[in-house]
Amino acid sequence: MGRTPRRTSRKRSKLAGRAIAASVALILGGGGMVAVNVYANAGESSGSPSARTQAGEQGGGPGVGMATISCPDVGTQLSDVPDGAREDVDRRLAELDTQITAAYEKFADAENTEQAEAVLGPLEEQRRPTIEGIGSSIDQAGGQPPQGIDGMAPCTMRADDSAGQQPGQDGDGGQQPGQDGEQPPGDGDGGEQPPGDGAQQPPGQQNGNGPEAGDFVDIESIQPNVNRPDKQRGASRGTFTTKCGTNENGKFNPDNVIAAPGVSNGAHHMHDYVGNQATDAFSGDDDLANGDTTCRNQGDKSTYYWPVLRLQNGEDENDADADGGGKDQNVGQIQTPTSVTLKFAGNPTGKVVAMPRFLRIITGDAKALTNGDANANASWSCTGFENRQLKDKYPICPEGSQVVRTFNFQSCWDGQNTDSANHRTHVAFADAESGACPQGFKAIPQLVQRIVYDVPPGPGFAVDSFPEQLHKPITDHGDFINVFDEGLMNRMAKCINSGQRCN
Repeated sequence: MGRTPRRTSRKRSKLAGRAIAASVALILGGGGMVAVNVYANAGESSGSPSARTQAGEQGGGPGVGMATISCPDVGTQLSDVPDGAREDVDRRLAELDTQITAAYEKFADAENTEQAEAVLGPLEEQRRPTIEGIGSSIDQAGGQPPQGIDGMAPCTMRADDSAGQQPGQDGDGGQQPGQDGEQPPGDGDGGEQPPGDGAQQPPGQQNGNGPEAGDFVDIESIQPNVNRPDKQRGASRGTFTTKCGTNENGKFNPDNVIAAPGVSNGAHHMHDYVGNQATDAFSGDDDLANGDTTCRNQGDKSTYYWPVLRLQNGEDENDADADGGGKDQNVGQIQTPTSVTLKFAGNPTGKVVAMPRFLRIITGDAKALTNGDANANASWSCTGFENRQLKDKYPICPEGSQVVRTFNFQSCWDGQNTDSANHRTHVAFADAESGACPQGFKAIPQLVQRIVYDVPPGPGFAVDSFPEQLHKPITDHGDFINVFDEGLMNRMAKCINSGQRCN
């Protein structure tokens, strides 16, 4: 597990502030030409890919537009894994992530396209036996390996083409999941072209491994785009709010107990935690049930976690040499949220049922840059502008407005399972138009997670990500494990169904 970072102030140094302000002026007022690296960290040398980009040298990095490595995501294909194979399959999936991370480090150091392409062959040779092992584990446990899994070993080089898209467009053809009644955030209706669009990009990787100017857009240029279905007669109109703090005590780790149980540094990026304090890669249900909680109501021992947000101001965090931090190309000062709201809401078509204890939900996709946006569920905005939501851009908020991350979790449950092999198929989104759950699914209280940050206006912050995902806003995601006492969960459902506001 990675070394625990220190908690940093949200204040920036005057020097860093001037550097960011100057960079923003170039981005917004210089005809879109990006000639400086506003995201460089304090430890970059003049020979690093980021520094070469800053200097505008030709030939730095693996080639024009070749920003990252794209590998088929084996985990998303695993809809049915026998219980006897789950542990081995999860371990091998985490092994695939580690292989990509190591290959991306070599890719990022490549001086030209030939060197970059040379990374792909050895990576495929590493992936092939790991993927074959996944198939064998499923087969030996009496299951049926997904068709075509053996052909998922090869990877490709991927261009970062997001800078030339309207907010809300991904370019991979994926569809945004229903936001439980909300129109997909940032669908680009009426939004202006983001800053930096149309700019001639320097060769090689733009700003190291991201983010870049095209990942930001002025929130005031986006038209209101949030719609919710009308509530029908019999709708569950109440809410239940649990108060669990903002991670003031600084609980971090780069684990993911849902997607990579039993694997230290399974996420390759740092997570903020509120709620259950026993959560790490090795936590079982009993550990969570007996853990302490930061929640005011001690009947809520649930686990809530998400990638940290860092200020890219040239200041390193304590984890600069640790797993999940600098070792995985996540640098900058971790920001403490000014507020975290955890609210459970009802369903516009009918009543909700209590969540089963230890239900696990992942919303969003940490690999949405390379997977496409089929499972992406990031939602970015600014205080005072939350009727304007962005899916694949970070917001530039006006002075006095704060950055907001919102996660609308899946609110339909299959009625049987607390998890699934790909951690998705046991839950589902309600229909975006009607709010109804898919056939065979039951409506459960919907977790709406809102996280607010006081960061300097303009580009200069990013969420942690897998290194090859380039810190793109579309890769943002949230995780939840329900560890409410059954009595309190039943009270929540009753409160929501009766139209009350409870906490």
